[in-house]
Amino acid sequence: MSELAYKRTNVYEKADAETMQAIFEYAEGYRKFIDGGKTEREACAFVEKAAKKQGYKPFSFDRKLKPGDKVYYNNRGKNIYLLRVGTGNVAEEGIRIIAAHIDSPRVDLKQVPLYESDGVALAKTHYYGGIRKYQWAAIPLALHGAVVRRDGSVLEVAIGEEEKDPVFYISDLLPHLAAKQNAKPLGEGLAGEDLNIWLGNIPYTAAADEKDRTVKENLLRILHEKYGLCEEDFLSAELSLVPAFKARDIGFDRGLMAAYGHDDRVCAYPAYTALFDEASEKTVMVVLADKEEIGSEGSTGMQCAVFSDLIDAVAASFGVNPAKVRANSRCLSADVNAGYDPNFKDVCEPLNSTYLSCGAGITKFTGSRGKGGSNDASAEFMGEIRKIFSENGVIWQTGELGKVDVGGGGTVAKFIAKMNIDTVDIGVPVISMHSPYEVISKADLYELYLAVRAFVK
Repeated sequence: MSELAYKRTNVYEKADAETMQAIFEYAEGYRKFIDGGKTEREACAFVEKAAKKQGYKPFSFDRKLKPGDKVYYNNRGKNIYLLRVGTGNVAEEGIRIIAAHIDSPRVDLKQVPLYESDGVALAKTHYYGGIRKYQWAAIPLALHGAVVRRDGSVLEVAIGEEEKDPVFYISDLLPHLAAKQNAKPLGEGLAGEDLNIWLGNIPYTAAADEKDRTVKENLLRILHEKYGLCEEDFLSAELSLVPAFKARDIGFDRGLMAAYGHDDRVCAYPAYTALFDEASEKTVMVVLADKEEIGSEGSTGMQCAVFSDLIDAVAASFGVNPAKVRANSRCLSADVNAGYDPNFKDVCEPLNSTYLSCGAGITKFTGSRGKGGSNDASAEFMGEIRKIFSENGVIWQTGELGKVDVGGGGTVAKFIAKMNIDTVDIGVPVISMHSPYEVISKADLYELYLAVRAFVK
C-alpha cells in the first residue's frame, strides 16, 4: 500500500517490549479502579481518595483560585470535578477539559421493593439505562448503594463482592418449558417487571403468630439485626444490582479485559490519571459525570449548572470574561464506541468502525441516523487534535456507532459544545457494550491515556 493511503495501526504490532510492559502495568491500575468502583458513588469516592493523595483540596465557590492550585469538587457523592489551575493566560488559552461519565447500565431496586410470592422473598426493580434485559437473568448479582435511615444516618452497602458473601439473582425459564418465551422477540423475552430479585427462602419459624412465619418476615428481621434497617428505610435508599464478576483477562495472550462498567469508567480512568501524570502550564479540568445513561439529567448529570459555575469561578478568580474562557477552551468528551465484532459484522460499516487494539477512537459525530443528537466536531478542531496526536506519537483511529440506518447513540459532548466549547468524542472500542460483562483492549486503554496526556500537555 502506498504511503499516501490511510491504514489503521495495530498497537500490539508496533509495540516494543518496553511499551508492552507499560500497557499491561497500566491495565492493572485500571483493574483496581473498575473492580473498586462499580457504581457512580463508589467511582466518585475512589477518585476523590486518589486526588487527595495527589495534593488536591476541596473547592468551595467562595474561594479565589490562583496558579498552581489543585482542587476538586465532589457533587453529591456521584459526580466529581478535578481542576488544576495553570500558569498560562486562562482567557487566551481557555481550559483543557476531559469529560467522562462514571454511571453504567444496571438494575435498581424500586422504593417499595420487598414482597413474598410462593415461599420466596423477592424485590421489585427498575432498570437504569439501555440494557438487554435477558442478559441480566441467571447471573450472580451484587447489591451496592446507600440507605439513609430514619435518623439520618447513612448505610453504605456492597454485598456480593467477597468470596463468602451471598449474591442475588434474577431467574429465567428452563429451556424445557420456554416454548412461549422462545417464540417472543428477543427484546420481549423478559419484561421489565420480570426482573425481580431473589432475596431469600427461609421462613421466620420463631414467630408466635402463624401469619408472621413468612420468608419476608425473616428477611426483615435479618435486615434489622444485621444492618439496623426497617422496610420504610427503602423509601430513602439508592440500591443497585450489578454483576458480581471481577475484571478478568480474555484470551491466552491476555491482551483483552472483560469487566462490568467499561462504559464509561474505561475513559474515566485515563482522564484522571493523565491529569495527575502530565504537568503542564495549561488549566485542566476533568469532569466525571453521573446520569449519562439516562440523558445527563439531574443535579449530578452533565447538564447541571455546576459545570458552567466552575468555569465562571475560574474566570472570576483572574478577572476575565467567562465567555472568552469558554470560547477558547477545548474538550475531549471521553466515551466508548462500539468495537467492530467479527461475529456481528452486518451492523457495522467496516471502513468507519473502531477496531480493538488499533488505538483510541475519535468519533467526529455521534447521534443516530441523520446525525440526530450529535455534536459533530468541526474539521478545524479535528485537524487540531490530529496534529496534537501526531506530534506526540499517539496511535488513534476514527469510527462511528454502527451503520447509518441501524442505530446510534449519544454522549455528553453536545451539552459541552452548546456552551461554545470545541468538543470531540474520544474513547475506546467496546465489545458487548451495555452488557453485564463488556470487553476492551488493554492497548486501546493505554493509547487513550497517552492521548489525554498529549491533549493537556
